[in-house]
Amino acid sequence: MNSEPVLDRTPDSTDRGLDQALRPRMLDEFVGQPGLVANLRVAIQAARARGEPLDHVLLSGLPGLGKTTLAHILARETGAAMHVTSGPALGKPGDLAGLLTNLAVGDVLFVDEIHRLGAAIEELLYAAMEDYAIDIMIDSGPSARSVRVPIKRFTLIGATTREGMLSAPFRSRFGFLEKLELYPPAQLESIIRRSSGHLGCPMDDASVRRVARVARGTPRIANRLVKRLRDFAQVEGGGTVNAELAETSLRRLGIDQNGLVETDRRIIQALGRSGLPVGLKTVAVAVGEDEETVEDVYEPFLLTEGWITRTPRGRRLTERAVKWLEDTKRGADTLFG
Repeated sequence: MNSEPVLDRTPDSTDRGLDQALRPRMLDEFVGQPGLVANLRVAIQAARARGEPLDHVLLSGLPGLGKTTLAHILARETGAAMHVTSGPALGKPGDLAGLLTNLAVGDVLFVDEIHRLGAAIEELLYAAMEDYAIDIMIDSGPSARSVRVPIKRFTLIGATTREGMLSAPFRSRFGFLEKLELYPPAQLESIIRRSSGHLGCPMDDASVRRVARVARGTPRIANRLVKRLRDFAQVEGGGTVNAELAETSLRRLGIDQNGLVETDRRIIQALGRSGLPVGLKTVAVAVGEDEETVEDVYEPFLLTEGWITRTPRGRRLTERAVKWLEDTKRGADTLFG
């Protein structure tokens, strides 16, 4: 049994197509992040009134919270053409220069994983964001010279899971710095109902609440669970998801009654074996994941739900996690009961 399909970070092409279909297309359809959405709505209206492109926007937050969706919505709401790339794809200044010189007035350039841009690319963006011009080096050695090339006024939208990795000068050039937070269950329930309706998979209130409780505050995971429950419903449930089918299906997907998946349980068990605060690197080695995955994918849920805590000396278990381990050692059915 594949114990963690809901946290798979490389969905197949079918799932990617469904993900696109489930994404809201306008701000009015976007659920959650009310303060952020209100700020962006004002910014869009003001830019329209002035007849100017939207100021540069940096969206930060954990994976799956809607940064890419918001970027597409901003382009659509402002009527701008959108050009999409990512930090790792821009390996040389020439790659970025080619993109920037082809932008029309008001176009949106969306850079995902913008924290992974190289220093030379960041520096090239400084002038592009402020002066709408780029400096290109011609030739090399003694004959080298810099040529300033004007570009059209555009909007840069960056998405990052690690805002702290951006240099301060680069970060300061964004007019809007907005952080997306984890979603409370009530907002996830609205997203789940909307997605199940789009997928033609009716879900009763109990099953919606159950999925929202284990979706880790993340719409992407909630939608992925809805799609997997739809599979079980079509094959074994007559096309409808009720509380019993939801509970059984989640267990088969490796998700226990607390919303823990296998790697969560291994993290808790690794910390329990130590009994002392443990560093991130040690935790990552113990569970067979890289440090960034543990910190970005698993820890937010464990911290938010009160399973672990971070101290200056490292990660350690909370009383809730200690009790869970004790119950497990006594043979209590705490995993899937």
